[in-house]
Amino acid sequence: MQTILEKYLTAENITFLLRSAGISIGIAAAALVCGLVLGVLGAAGRISRNKITHGIATVYVEVIRGTPMMLQILFFYLGVPSIVRAITGEPFNPSVYVIGVVAMAINSGAYTSELIRSAIQAVDKGQWEASETLGLGYIQMMRYIILPQAFKRIIPPMVSEFITLIKDSSLLSTIGVVELLQAAKTIGTRTYNYVPPLLMASVIYLALTLTISRFSKRLEERMALSD
Repeated sequence: MQTILEKYLTAENITFLLRSAGISIGIAAAALVCGLVLGVLGAAGRISRNKITHGIATVYVEVIRGTPMMLQILFFYLGVPSIVRAITGEPFNPSVYVIGVVAMAINSGAYTSELIRSAIQAVDKGQWEASETLGLGYIQMMRYIILPQAFKRIIPPMVSEFITLIKDSSLLSTIGVVELLQAAKTIGTRTYNYVPPLLMASVIYLALTLTISRFSKRLEERMALSD
């Protein structure tokens, strides 16, 4: 046992894994922020009375939620460069990290839009009527009255979405992103034994998710006291 610990729990391996865990967190955070923007747009489209806007938003949400994230990642990694090359005749090779963030953001946006839509529709109808009575336009009403209340409702689910994105970032190892899982696989390749580094990665994933979950629980308790 001592030999195994000395072989795998080295400063180099631990640093490599923690640095890669930081990449996983960074990608997940960027995807969450971009997904939130897409979610707001998607939710606005879903509740819009304009048939075209509503239709576009509905297609986006249903297609993304109805297909695996792995398929979406591979589409952006393999499909989009091929399409751009066919149209422009020029090579298009974006960074795998950019591809990862874009694919995960688009996926997150579809799920976030449904969270936001539900939160918006959960706002008391009296708030809508009061806003109309005050003469506020639709954009002003959404910006100052409805969305602030809706965002308060979606904070706990968004923390859960962040946890999901951290775990789903492991899928990006298939396109060469050196996140936490890929780092563990790299160590396994060097040492000819995948079990210890994968267990180490599991511990880091677990530590991250438990820490964020604890933060989410405390946040919910604080929000419940403020209501």
